[in-house]
Parts: sequence; C-alpha cells; structure tokens
Amino acid sequence: MEFPSFVKLDYRTAPFFFLTFLGIIFYFVWGLAYGGWFDIGVYSITILLLGFGFSGIYLYSILEDE
Repeated sequence: MEFPSFVKLDYRTAPFFFLTFLGIIFYFVWGLAYGGWFDIGVYSITILLLGFGFSGIYLYSILEDE
C-alpha cells in the first residue's frame, strides 16, 4: 500500500480539507482566547476534527487511484 503522491481539491475532498483547517484553527483560537492549551476537552475536539479530515482526504485519494 503506497501513499498517494498528490491530493486534488474537488467537491468530494473539500469538506475534509475544511474539517482539517477547522481543527487547527479551533485549537489555536481556543488557546489564545482562554489560555487552555493543555485541556483534555480541547484535545478531544481537535483530534476528532483532524481525524475525520485526514481520514477523508486519504480515503478519497485512494478512491481516485483505483
């Protein structure tokens, strides 16, 4: 199993790119606003958003290769 060399941004992968971007932005905005850089709740929401984002991008890139 090899990782795809590039990922195209189209209508299927755009929501997953948005989830990834939202996870990163959420962590930094929450940390700057409330000073909660080491809060388990912030980690759990960030990991959930990033996990769905990265897995969706990866799965759609595999689908395009086949």
